[in-house]
Amino acid sequence: MLGAGSALAQQPDYTKANADRQAMLDRLGIPASSLRPGADGFNRQAPNAANYDEAKAGDAELPGLLFVATGDRVTSPRMWWRVRRPEIVEAFDREIYGRVPATAPVIRWKLVKEERASEAGMPVIKRWYEGTADNRAWPQAKAVIQLRYTVPAGARGKVPLILSFGFPEGFRFPGPPRPPEPGPAAPEQLLAGGFGYGVVVANSIQADNGGGLDDGVIGISLRGKLRSPEDWGVLRAWAWGAARAFDALAKDPRIDARRIGIEGLSRYGKAALVTMAYDQRFAIGFIGSSGAGGAALYRRNFGERMGNLCAGGEYHWFAGNFLKYCAKLSEADLPVDSHQLIALVAPRPIFIGAGTVETGDGWVDPKGSFLAARAAAPVWELLGKPGLGTREFPPVLTPVIEGTIGFRQHQGGHNNHDNWPTFIRFARSKLGVR
Repeated sequence: MLGAGSALAQQPDYTKANADRQAMLDRLGIPASSLRPGADGFNRQAPNAANYDEAKAGDAELPGLLFVATGDRVTSPRMWWRVRRPEIVEAFDREIYGRVPATAPVIRWKLVKEERASEAGMPVIKRWYEGTADNRAWPQAKAVIQLRYTVPAGARGKVPLILSFGFPEGFRFPGPPRPPEPGPAAPEQLLAGGFGYGVVVANSIQADNGGGLDDGVIGISLRGKLRSPEDWGVLRAWAWGAARAFDALAKDPRIDARRIGIEGLSRYGKAALVTMAYDQRFAIGFIGSSGAGGAALYRRNFGERMGNLCAGGEYHWFAGNFLKYCAKLSEADLPVDSHQLIALVAPRPIFIGAGTVETGDGWVDPKGSFLAARAAAPVWELLGKPGLGTREFPPVLTPVIEGTIGFRQHQGGHNNHDNWPTFIRFARSKLGVR
């Protein structure tokens, strides 16, 4: 399965993570006792039980999208690119995802395996790469990025490719075997639709736990120091790693570097959205069930909350400064919200999807992602592209793919599988794939 993100590829070290989080709280002058708890998604009787009642979600005022810091309205594409967009990027760098330091390592790619095979009834070429991070400045940390991809062998000209955040080959979710999902798997659908497909292993870029920040690309960049409040978190590191994978893919003459997309589910959906926001080379994004910290609005009280994102299992996704908004400050004090993150993707196409509350995806607030996409749409319009095809939250299973922002809710729970056919139709149309 491509892009699944609902489980960890390794057991996190919470003891070490909690010590790291405490060190950041100390640096920020925040008593751990002042942190607000997140939503309880298991106990419906808990005082902080997760809210799934739309009437209680709230309708908070969002930070202005097309007004610069001085209060002037953005009236031209030039003003967006030169003034407003850099302001928004700066706020996300400082307060949400952190800055990529100048000490981020160089990645050296090596082809480790190539084979010819048959998939989806066609001959294909499969390649496996390893991207080794230059750790000479801090040998105590290391990272070897795993990238694999498949392209049709007999394609005429260069092919578009969708890169997914995923797991190592052979990875299996803990517990009993899962039943196969109905219908063709994503790789088969992509090949049949005229695309190649690839996977970059997120945990090979940076481990998904705060106890591992002294290793991976973040550990190499820190040179043995603790993060500062503005240093990059794991979501930003994963996005940076995807950009390095793009570098490798773009060198293959079989791949059309102008039509490489990025996909992810859950935490990897967050990472895919961050990738699209920060690297304008990616031509299209498929953002699945990304929830809080991704496409869903922070300011809505629905499903996962800020306190969950600041807890020991998730705080490492973000910059240290993010912790401020789980203590004395709150969501309402954030200088930005997710509609502005989505807007950084403009004018490129992006598809946002999720399951439904009733089928188990309420935690990620599907409607909050739709509302964020709707609020972001004016930037596409400013840049001469149609935004979202509707202002009304669409019925379940209704694809909204007329504009440059796509959206659909499926009934398959927490997965992207049920939205792949719609995304591929959207991508073929927006990228001109025949």
